[in-house]
Amino acid sequence: MANKIIEVKNLNYRYMDNGPLCVNNINLEVEEGDFIGIIGQNGAGKSTLMKALTGLLRPSEGQIFINGEDIADIPVSVISNTLGYVLQNPDRQLFAETVREELAFGPTNQGVSEEEIEKRTDYILESVGILHLADEYPPALSKGDRAKVVIGSVMAMEPKIIILDEPTGGQDYIGRYQIMDIAKKFREKGHTVVVVTHAMSLVAEYCNRIVVLCNGEILMQGTSREVFSQPEKLQQTFIRPPQITELANAMKEELHIEETLLCVEEMGDKVLEHIEA
Repeated sequence: MANKIIEVKNLNYRYMDNGPLCVNNINLEVEEGDFIGIIGQNGAGKSTLMKALTGLLRPSEGQIFINGEDIADIPVSVISNTLGYVLQNPDRQLFAETVREELAFGPTNQGVSEEEIEKRTDYILESVGILHLADEYPPALSKGDRAKVVIGSVMAMEPKIIILDEPTGGQDYIGRYQIMDIAKKFREKGHTVVVVTHAMSLVAEYCNRIVVLCNGEILMQGTSREVFSQPEKLQQTFIRPPQITELANAMKEELHIEETLLCVEEMGDKVLEHIEA
């Protein structure tokens, strides 16, 4: 049985005293090795919840446990050794003169040896696909490459958990999949990934579980198939299933589809079955 690496209990947060609750009575468990998708309309509380997990925001009420430890009195700098956070805008996390220096900054502050830092940075440069940019000035890179640098700089610290807040925003088709593949590789090494995104097709393909937020509360959670099989409920938070899922739902009678389809490959198999029948 997997260990609970994140546990949120009765979490409430308001930005002003006596102001409205931005997250309301959130109870959430994330198991070690999960790839969790957090979805919901703008203002649903996604980024507020993520910042609470990192310690950047402290709950008005409730508790957050990371790796079994209550983080209420733990400094952000200490939490970051276990939980790495990639902001929506990569430019807010870039400051070094070269990509290699950017990747080395976190491990250096952790007290990692120079030999290990070199080993980590070489591995990250290769695995993230930016080896050819090692000596380049990060702010001068394309947005896609800047995002890869920021993700790599967090991965270089080897946190148990990485949170990606809208990592594919502004990316082209190829860039979106490159970034999600990087996160997938990180998970395959035994880490836990939490991604906040509006890209439903990516959530369906990569995430083993989805948490849907609506007006600061958890509307529902489950596997991609469980969540996207309830389009009427999703409409409460102005979310539509992936386009291929909507197409499959519209053709259920013609193709004799009983389950919820999540990708083009699944739809293609159903079409072939229908043709060959």
